[in-house]
Amino acid sequence: MQIRLVTPNDADALWSIFHAVVATGDTYVFAPDTPRDDALAYWYGPGIATFVAVEDGRVLGMYKLVANQRGLGSHVGNASFMVAPDAHGKGVGRALGEHCIDEARRRGFRALQFNFVVSTNTAAVKLWKKLGFAVVGTLPGAFRHASLGDVDAYVMYRRLDPAEPAARTGDAR
Repeated sequence: MQIRLVTPNDADALWSIFHAVVATGDTYVFAPDTPRDDALAYWYGPGIATFVAVEDGRVLGMYKLVANQRGLGSHVGNASFMVAPDAHGKGVGRALGEHCIDEARRRGFRALQFNFVVSTNTAAVKLWKKLGFAVVGTLPGAFRHASLGDVDAYVMYRRLDPAEPAARTGDAR
């Protein structure tokens, strides 16, 4: 698996993954009928560094890295991740997470904060904890889950020690 910067040629693959992920209404705040242009604007644009995981020429997942806040809060990064449903359980999310931690450190961020991790997305919560993130806040009933109703969302946080590379399970670059 290779992880590289997104290109304009990846737009169809990003849209396909985005559409599949938000259609379920169980992990992301976007409405299932989010227009393609709005979805792509989320991943492409000024100040957004988007990376894709590619294997055998197919995009399996993506993440974007941005400053969580402007100005005096810009030393903390924020990231969003999506993995193609048929690529779940194949290490794509972990590879993207490890890459993101290293890339955030390389770009000078001193921490990463995920502002809205749906509590019932147990695979994501488990992965982020394995990668050193902690739940530092709970937003009660903040997410309208398609089948469970209102569920909590977590704020997750990890400091980035410049000397500590993300744990590697294989070549994710």
